[in-house]
Amino acid sequence: MRYCESPYHYQRRKSREIVIGDPAHGGVIIGGDHPVVKQSMITCDTMDTAASVQQTLDLVAVGCQIVRITAPTVKDAANLQTIVAELRARKCFVPIVADIHFKPEAAMEAVKWVEVVRVNPGNYADTKKFAIKEYTDAQYAEELKRIEEKFTPLVLECKRLKRAIRIGTNHGSLSDRIMNRFGDSPLGMIESALEFAHICRKHEFHNFKFSMKSSNPKVMIECYRLLVARLNELDELEFNPQSAIRHPQSWNYPIHLGVTEAGEGEDGRIKSAIGIGSLLCDGLGDTIRVSLTEDSPHEIPVCRDLLALIPKLTNHDSRFHDSNFPFDPFHFEKRETPEIELNETIKCGGEQLIRVVVTRATWDKVAPKIRPKDDVRPEAVYEDLNLAEIDPTQDFEINCETQLVTVKDGVKLPAITAFRLLAAKLKRLGRNNPILLKDCLNFNGGQVDENADSAAKNPPVHLGGYVPLAPNLALLQAGVVIGSLLADGIGDAILVRGESGAGQSLRLAYNILQAAGCRSFKTDYVACPSCGRTLFNLQTVTARIKARTEHLKGVKIAIMGCIVNGPGEMADADFGYVGGAPNKINLYVGKTPIKFNIPEAEAVERLVDLIKEHNKWVEPEVKEAV
Repeated sequence: MRYCESPYHYQRRKSREIVIGDPAHGGVIIGGDHPVVKQSMITCDTMDTAASVQQTLDLVAVGCQIVRITAPTVKDAANLQTIVAELRARKCFVPIVADIHFKPEAAMEAVKWVEVVRVNPGNYADTKKFAIKEYTDAQYAEELKRIEEKFTPLVLECKRLKRAIRIGTNHGSLSDRIMNRFGDSPLGMIESALEFAHICRKHEFHNFKFSMKSSNPKVMIECYRLLVARLNELDELEFNPQSAIRHPQSWNYPIHLGVTEAGEGEDGRIKSAIGIGSLLCDGLGDTIRVSLTEDSPHEIPVCRDLLALIPKLTNHDSRFHDSNFPFDPFHFEKRETPEIELNETIKCGGEQLIRVVVTRATWDKVAPKIRPKDDVRPEAVYEDLNLAEIDPTQDFEINCETQLVTVKDGVKLPAITAFRLLAAKLKRLGRNNPILLKDCLNFNGGQVDENADSAAKNPPVHLGGYVPLAPNLALLQAGVVIGSLLADGIGDAILVRGESGAGQSLRLAYNILQAAGCRSFKTDYVACPSCGRTLFNLQTVTARIKARTEHLKGVKIAIMGCIVNGPGEMADADFGYVGGAPNKINLYVGKTPIKFNIPEAEAVERLVDLIKEHNKWVEPEVKEAV
């Protein structure tokens, strides 16, 4: 199976074009050679027409090209008529997506008024009960027949009205039927989506795209890779792969990328950079959304900056077009390496943690400020390492496996390509040397892109010949480069140099490791970005929960506005705080509900009590007065 032509040479996946609305009047064409489209979602109650219109206009003003609005009930779906009419009256023709969960009848109402209907295969025709049941082949076939009966009316109506569909699978809301046959896995997500795609194709409806979202960037990356590989396989099974002409019913449907429940601030941006950026660098993706627990307009500049970085982070030199992968792209497994000493006190490789290396200049600035109990601390100095710096574009020899290796500065390749090539050549030599990853190789480059977001246009500061990126771009670059390689299973230590601030670069390195699931030095939050289904103010509540729990190293807390993805996404979290009803909160341990209908005013403290009951609580350290 293959999801891209080469892990070393950029080639954008050629997806079929689908039409969203009227391209002559604000609509967009997705796929083909068209630029990747930026989209987002409003957060207010869909029944609040004025707020829905204003939030949509605010998104369009910052460059959003598709706007999603939730439709939890038929009544909400019907109000989309009023919202869309008001937008069009105000000369705003941005395509609107109706977000549907649980209620096919809401989809049938929404399709009358909007350009796209998003359906979640996990709950469009199923109610999730976490039931355990073995299905015979005959019973499974009956389930598929039931799903087809529920979904077909929407497909036929979309075909008649020239609408589009997004088949959006979420890791947190797979149906019990899928869970029992395929497990809580990327394969289950793919099969769930393909069931709905087969129904579309049965009725010769092809104006749809896929999405495979997870709050875990590694899972998300595996899902999209596997999806594209499966689509390629279906092409080969049904059509002649030798044909130079793409069959009109090819399976090359467009892909929407996103890390769901990424959170806020730096953490949310890093998770999105790892998941979305890695796939964009491999040529996948036709639309993207960066899901932040912030006001929606904040998402679009991140999308814009991320897209602007991709050409610089990808290799367009066809000399490096090897199709052999140095890693398994469909199953995460850390590259095996021997354990070696970085210095007198720190080891890396083997079963050791992935280590954080800093430059001498950064060490000199941050080391005097490090306290004995601090978790964020430099673990080795780059200039002091026993390090082999290699140009992977040339032949080289390594005499022993206990030598730490890295890519030499100045190599004329983007970092992701260079480190993949290094791992591949070490494998061919039969060597498993530990690898030090860097976020950039051209340390005389890093010029600011004048076409990027305004924050990127700050005057650069020169440090030893290097022109550092603006902080927002340095964060994304490091997240994409190092995060992508970690998701490939490559890397035993990391070095961040693109961020000019010493303390900021050190913390960024640790945040990337946490977002990639490689180390845990602080509380990890899985927080949804809010929408019209949300039953409390997510930004306020998230801040309140963080104020009480952010000292809990190694604890993962999910903060979900409603139950759409809550229970499923919390399978990966220790504790969950979920909106169950207006002003009422349900608390979970993992995916198991423990306490119900807690008044919102009491819920944060009840969450703390639950953490204490499960022996995960420690008292915060009292800070000494300065």
